[in-house]
Amino acid sequence: MARLKDLYKKEIIKKMETDFGYTNVMEVPKITKIVVNIGVGQAITNSKLLDELEKVIAKITGQKPIRTIAKKSIAGFKLREGYPIGLSVIMRGERMYDFLDRLVNVALPRVRDFRGIKPKAFDGKGNYSLGINEHTVFPEVSHDDIVGTYGLQVNINTTATNDEEAKKLLEYFGFPFKKDGSK
Repeated sequence: MARLKDLYKKEIIKKMETDFGYTNVMEVPKITKIVVNIGVGQAITNSKLLDELEKVIAKITGQKPIRTIAKKSIAGFKLREGYPIGLSVIMRGERMYDFLDRLVNVALPRVRDFRGIKPKAFDGKGNYSLGINEHTVFPEVSHDDIVGTYGLQVNINTTATNDEEAKKLLEYFGFPFKKDGSK
């Protein structure tokens, strides 16, 4: 069993019940899925770039990403409808908890000038969005695999009904939120 899943079942559920006064275990918020997206605008001119990044993202997440395609044609960017321009991975279960563990304990501390993540990046419904500027912060990416530095978008979906519950849940998982006084 993943370390964070075990932590959730043994400790976090009890802490959330005492903090918010839940009477039933099923009321306690949990993380349902994590979505990792990467946009590669240069894939329009270099089709092999998407193949290389697909291998890198598969190493980072533990599963093969799907290609996202352009929904509209944009002449200014020489983009046509149906062109593959990005990659997306949806993780659930054990892989999700493994990725979350590596994200919080390994990747985020390796970010340059890291002072915590923004506490206001919630969507109002208990979901959190996080942007990482360089995909190279993950230890699975070797220097031989680097084809450039690309940013990742990580969306964490929870069953929390509001942002306060979701923030407390993510704090218990070890997310390093910035303190209120910093930007």
